Order: sequence, then C-alpha cells, then structure tokens
Amino acid sequence: MSKTAKQEDVRFGKFGTVSFTKTTRVNDFIDHLENGKVMATRCSQCGEVFFPPRADCCRCLSSAMQWQEVSGSGTLVSFSQLKFAPIGFDGDLPYSIALLDYGAFRVFGRIDSRLDIARLRIGMAMQTVVNRLPNGQLNYVFEPVD
Repeated sequence: MSKTAKQEDVRFGKFGTVSFTKTTRVNDFIDHLENGKVMATRCSQCGEVFFPPRADCCRCLSSAMQWQEVSGSGTLVSFSQLKFAPIGFDGDLPYSIALLDYGAFRVFGRIDSRLDIARLRIGMAMQTVVNRLPNGQLNYVFEPVD
C-alpha cells in the first residue's frame, strides 16, 4: 500500500507585494480576496475580532473562529508616506500606509497609490478594498468613502 502525499496549501503565497510565507491556518483569506472581499476573523466564543485574521483567539484561547467581512467605513487614525522600504518593496517607493479604526478592530495597510495624500485628513471616512497587483498578487488598500 502506498500513502497519498498530502499537497501543501500554499494559497497565502499570493498575498502582498512580496510574500514571505506561502502557508498559514488562515489561507481562506486569499479565496475571499479573490472574490472581492476583505475578511477578518471573529472568535465564536468571546466575540473578539481580529485583523489580520487569526486562527486562534488570544483572549480566550478558542480556535472556533468565523469569517467576518471588513465592510463599511473606518476612521483614518494615522498615516505616513514611506520613502525607505524593506527589500522587495523598494520599487514601490514612495508609498503611504495608514491605520483605520472600525470600532471593534483596527486595520493597518496601504493607502491606494492613486490617491493624493494631500487629500487625507485624520478622522476622515475610508474603506478597505481588494487590490489586484500587476504581478497577479493580491492585497488590500484604503480609499476614501465617496
């Protein structure tokens, strides 16, 4: 008898400008991005919300997690334009990063590169949307709510 080798799930390798890991226990995050949805996880036991998504709750230690869409608008808490970057991101310079507050959780990420950062104001409403990169990779970016 021969055993069938289990194929490694490397979907997470499609995330970001440069992927530093190809596998994680939240690989379904990539499927959601491919379907146009940015998702967080919510602990079924205590209700804590996590973004980036987690497979386990650090509050109650449960592994009973459910997917929850990051939708609606968040409030811009902070932003910065980067002029130096780690290896692999230097071709994107300059780019801007930000933190959005959604109430129950916060999301850290990039601001859409098409947006003039002179338009940004702390407290403004922004949303998190899926972004498809020219190289086929996926990520998410922030854009103003119209």
